[in-house]
Amino acid sequence: MGTNYVTQHKLKKNFVEYYASLTRMCNDLSRSFPCSLGAFKNFIGREYISPGEITEKFCLEYREYLLKKYNGETPADYFKGLKRVLKAAKKEGYFTINPAEDIAAKTKPSKKKDILDREEYDLLLAGRCSNPEVKRAAICSMYSALRWVDVESLEWSNIKEKTICLKQNKTGFVLEIPLHPKIKEILGERKEGRIFNLPTQDGANKVLRTWVRAAGINKHITWHSLRHSVSVILQDAGTDVATVAGLLGHTTTKYVHKTYQRYKLGSATIAINKLPV
Repeated sequence: MGTNYVTQHKLKKNFVEYYASLTRMCNDLSRSFPCSLGAFKNFIGREYISPGEITEKFCLEYREYLLKKYNGETPADYFKGLKRVLKAAKKEGYFTINPAEDIAAKTKPSKKKDILDREEYDLLLAGRCSNPEVKRAAICSMYSALRWVDVESLEWSNIKEKTICLKQNKTGFVLEIPLHPKIKEILGERKEGRIFNLPTQDGANKVLRTWVRAAGINKHITWHSLRHSVSVILQDAGTDVATVAGLLGHTTTKYVHKTYQRYKLGSATIAINKLPV
């Protein structure tokens, strides 16, 4: 007997393989689509799942999993990836009813993260850090906006004469960033392989928090805060949003507008004083 959702002859097919094949074929989809496959596989915890197991209840549980694990637009983007695959699978006879058709994708608003201002850059650079490698890598992020995953895996081959050129681990897109003098200063003698010898991300963040406190900065700074700091400082300095978006590796300005902007009293004061008196 079949199920309410799956046609009999495709009941035992591996839906993970179908998801992966669609990901490989559809190069025009959003950059989050390949990542959505990874999230789906993490949720099921195995390499095989039959279409018959993917019910409306399963989809609701998956959406809840995404909302608990990710912030911002990511839960919605990843769930939209599954919905897109299910829509295609229904057309190909894997389903007679799309189990996610009536389930809306949801976002999870991110909490505003603390960021470093220009003066706190100076405090942190002058402060003593218990792990010199973490300090070097953090400075690299502070002057390039690179994510932890990209700094941790950064190799000497990525360092060109005037730029850092790498394929982003999260998105797969190639990114080229101007090489700031401060990064040149901390790199030292050119070698082979990875540039930084770092602990785990959790370990590096613990070192970073201790370093921040020792520098007299009363903020909750994580590695991702360093990336946020670059964006906000550059925008405060008058850099256009398109340039900031490109520097951060975004293909549009959407995320810079939604995620990396801050209300500043000083800016508001300047603006309000432009009103007629």
